[in-house]
Amino acid sequence: MNKISPNTVSNPHSTLPTESRKTVLPNGLRIVTEEIPYVRSISFGLWIDVGSRDERVHNNGISHFVEHMVFKGTKHFSLQAIARSLESDGGYLNAFTSKEHTCFYARSLDVHLPKAVDVVADLVRHPLFERKEIEKERLVVLEEFKNLEDDPDELIHDYFDDRLFHDHPLRFPVLGKTKNVESFTREMLCEWKREHYVPGKMVIAAAGNLKHETVVALVEKHFGSGSSRHGTVRRPHQPRSHHPCKAVFDRPILQAHLCMGTLGCSVRAHQRYPLMVMNTLLGEGMSSRLFQNLRERHGLAYTVYSFVNTMSDTGNFGVYAATDAKNVDRSIELITKVFDKLRSMPVGPTELRRTKSQLKGMMMLSLESMSSRMMRLGSGELYYGTNIPLDEIIRKIDAVEADEVFEVSKNFLKVEDFTTVIFRPKASELQ
Repeated sequence: MNKISPNTVSNPHSTLPTESRKTVLPNGLRIVTEEIPYVRSISFGLWIDVGSRDERVHNNGISHFVEHMVFKGTKHFSLQAIARSLESDGGYLNAFTSKEHTCFYARSLDVHLPKAVDVVADLVRHPLFERKEIEKERLVVLEEFKNLEDDPDELIHDYFDDRLFHDHPLRFPVLGKTKNVESFTREMLCEWKREHYVPGKMVIAAAGNLKHETVVALVEKHFGSGSSRHGTVRRPHQPRSHHPCKAVFDRPILQAHLCMGTLGCSVRAHQRYPLMVMNTLLGEGMSSRLFQNLRERHGLAYTVYSFVNTMSDTGNFGVYAATDAKNVDRSIELITKVFDKLRSMPVGPTELRRTKSQLKGMMMLSLESMSSRMMRLGSGELYYGTNIPLDEIIRKIDAVEADEVFEVSKNFLKVEDFTTVIFRPKASELQ
């Protein structure tokens, strides 16, 4: 008997209510949907609770490589048929791998929901992993490495995580290492899929103009007979501590990049809402303190922001900036002064109110996208086991007090506890 949990959410910021529902199949696969009857599209995603933190040194990058390979042909769809399946009707297929999840998703008109489910299900259940395609895709992923190497503002975050999570699998980059990608075999890919692509580690998330019962019926057609497996690989424990350090790398670039930060908190931590407010105030958008100081007041950076990443049992927090090589020390000094002010003086009521309004507005605007709603449903189910209504999140943000922001500022803005990574232009590039 399938377990069904309705959850009707009356959104005070919308003219129409939406309804999210959940069904758990006998084999453990979870299906969560949100019906949005006033749109003409759907977003359908299949989430798997596996990512780069579940890998080891010798196979780091295999989650990402498997994600690539399922698009290279399945039992029922050729490579070309996969590419054309939804694009021919104006939709699209895509996927991503993160440190904790792998997600395959489709966006299409509502009338093409059955096709979207068929294609995504076949990608996950029946990939061929043909050896000739493995060899070709190996070259594609190696080109992706080169693309990342040419993108220092992205690459520096991999270097930052490597230093921050120095002895923990969370240090692994999602793409993996070149030597690993060059060594992956068909047998390794099949074994990884066999171990992790199981119903108990999967969540189906769908949002848009759909009916929950229709999605359940379509999913049961493909997954209902699957065995009730939850996987046997245990995820490594959270990192208990980190050792602050500073690392400088000379790279063939014209601008210096710096990323500095520390361990953050998990998605379930009580301080996550005050931390989100503090992060918004500190480094989200043009009105943030970092932007106003480094860019507007001193003209030292074109890009500067802070970030919070929360995961199942830990997270990270930090600041990124790009500046001229001669201004790196001055930029760090100014960033530290912004930190010191937040750690020494509670935020005033007007700025706190404005910051919370900004944070809530960004969340609500993102939900005009069906893909964002689907992403929220899928990640919420994996992290919390339920869909947390938006109005509940809004209430928790509204409830954040100035002294809570002050407290997380004192805890997370200790520069002496920071790990700092700097990309410095090679001397030859400056000539």
